[in-house]
Amino acid sequence: MEALGRFAQLAALPEPSIDLAEAALLIGAAGDPGIEPSRWLAELDGYAARLADLGALRHRLFVELGFRGDTRNYYDAENSFLHRVIARRLGIPITLSVLAIEVGRRAGIALDPVGMPGHFLVGVPGEDAWLDAFAGGELLDLAGCEARFRASTGTGPDVAFGPHLLPVVGPFSVLSRMLANLGVVYQVLHSGTDLEWVTRMRLELPDAGTAEVLALASALELQGKFLEAARELEDRAASEPQGGEELRRAALRLRSRFN
Repeated sequence: MEALGRFAQLAALPEPSIDLAEAALLIGAAGDPGIEPSRWLAELDGYAARLADLGALRHRLFVELGFRGDTRNYYDAENSFLHRVIARRLGIPITLSVLAIEVGRRAGIALDPVGMPGHFLVGVPGEDAWLDAFAGGELLDLAGCEARFRASTGTGPDVAFGPHLLPVVGPFSVLSRMLANLGVVYQVLHSGTDLEWVTRMRLELPDAGTAEVLALASALELQGKFLEAARELEDRAASEPQGGEELRRAALRLRSRFN
């Protein structure tokens, strides 16, 4: 898979040098074969032209271009494909945040990915302000972030909210979260082929481990590929010192199903 190969190349780079937009577009290319990421990168370049500050960026994206959150079909896989978000001007918090961050980067406007649980945000460096790309680029203070957190997670006042729930994260964490979102969608749909490519991409990221290997085997098993799943588990067991035995036991179970 061409998209997977290029994604693996990016994932092998030092994290600060990764083009987050390209990596996100490669996720879309894996799910929608035939799309060319360079076309959509050029779109982002165009959006960034002549932007002087954050106010201009917010106006460009959320007023002129009309990007907004997809509240009707939130769990549609297309909301996790950056090229489809660009084309439809609809997305979920994380893809719309990636859009804002990457347009800002191209315009020289620094913005941070903020991995708040339940609702991804964009941080404004040096200010106690966060941008909610899902809500039309609304600027939030700490109280506004807390309201988003409690609404999206259902967490009550017994859980304290603070800056510890607003971590600035790197590209690997963003990509991992995007792939996890897609994994949930395809798990509900019982789509083994889609779960396979999602998990193979997830396995290219540095923090992947035993859970992701087992998820790949599960995706192959869902397709009836029991022996291939067993081989994947056995091949990867040697490089998983913590989970090697668990992987070998899972492989044995799969081989027994084929007998």
